[in-house]
Amino acid sequence: MSCRIASAALLLFVASSARADWPQFRGPGGLGIATDKSLPTAWSDNKNLVWKTELPGPGSSSPIVVGDKIIITCYSGYGVDANDPGKLKNLKRHLLCLDKQGKVLWTRDVAAEAADYPFRSFNSLHGYASSTPTSDGKNVYCFFGVAGVVAFDLAGKQLWQTSVGTGTNDWGTGTSPVLAGDHVIVNAAVENEAVVALDKKTGKIAWSQKGIEYSWTTPLVLDVNGRQEVVVSMYQKIKAYNPKTGAELWTCDGLEDYVCPSLVAADGVVFVIGARQGTAMAVKAGGAGDVSDKNIVWKIRRGSNVSSPLVYEGHLYWAHEGRGMVYCVDAKNGEIKYEENLEPDADKIYASAFLAGGKIYYVSRTQGTYVVDAGPKFKLVQHNRFVGDDSVFDGSPAPLDGRLLLRSNRYVYCIGAR
Repeated sequence: MSCRIASAALLLFVASSARADWPQFRGPGGLGIATDKSLPTAWSDNKNLVWKTELPGPGSSSPIVVGDKIIITCYSGYGVDANDPGKLKNLKRHLLCLDKQGKVLWTRDVAAEAADYPFRSFNSLHGYASSTPTSDGKNVYCFFGVAGVVAFDLAGKQLWQTSVGTGTNDWGTGTSPVLAGDHVIVNAAVENEAVVALDKKTGKIAWSQKGIEYSWTTPLVLDVNGRQEVVVSMYQKIKAYNPKTGAELWTCDGLEDYVCPSLVAADGVVFVIGARQGTAMAVKAGGAGDVSDKNIVWKIRRGSNVSSPLVYEGHLYWAHEGRGMVYCVDAKNGEIKYEENLEPDADKIYASAFLAGGKIYYVSRTQGTYVVDAGPKFKLVQHNRFVGDDSVFDGSPAPLDGRLLLRSNRYVYCIGAR
């Protein structure tokens, strides 16, 4: 074999073996699906635990992976102890960067000029670091509610910070930023009743669309019919925007209540779940104007109020946040294939469904992670717990070079073969 052919073969092998980044909430496209098929399905305090790193404070965001770095957020100074939250003026938000061995490379604090909602009511369920960062491979973009959108380079240098509103709510802030072209897009329904796009180089607001109410969902960016759309679910409506200009592309009747779960899409169809009574629906993307009468594919009275779904090989999966119930429906027509309890004593699930290697991972708040076969027949494969950590797990998983990342209110865990 010639050196040139050998070098080309080596490059091809390296390229095919390289692990993809997990650059935003729920990974590429926000779909919650990892391409790595070798992730572990069983672990405990003394089995398949590669490392764990203690965090300087709690949080509900999920980790992202950018090159050789793990990025995550948390907070401290206020609202850490529910019995004695302290003073709101002492609240600090943090962005952390870890290497793949769990070592903290740097920590950056983010201040807010505006006061946040006090640590009480529903806000106390998840605190002040619930938004997952996003990255374009060069910089990291974070959303911290009234503290605004903040950009850092991968060495931890702050590039800019822009306010997108100072409104608060007793549910707090939970939506994560996404990238579309040259823009960072955030759902600032709580802060300003708007979807806002910022220039990712300067932080200047490129466009803003008002009228977004009772929405905690992360926007979905998808390509359909040769164009890119940003789709947002909100109270009673689903709307799609041109990510470059903010122009409304289409609108559709949505869920009859506030919405938290994020959207997913497959084959030009957007899947939406949410509302307190539980609803799921499918809508064809790529339309124009009001498409309520012609583009709604199906709608059923099943859903989740917090946890986001995933769509895989023709089926839609999700977990109900309050009953430990998991669902599988036919993505084409909404036919329910199963609705099953994970276990009789299953705890609440706020983290979103994650899939790898034909297995779905459901992370409960206090009773561990359930691993279920992906398919129209329910099969519980494994139930994993860290007995030594009695704090809350709200973050969704992320893959890391054949291993799995989980975060609790206390630690970031790396799970896999040692």
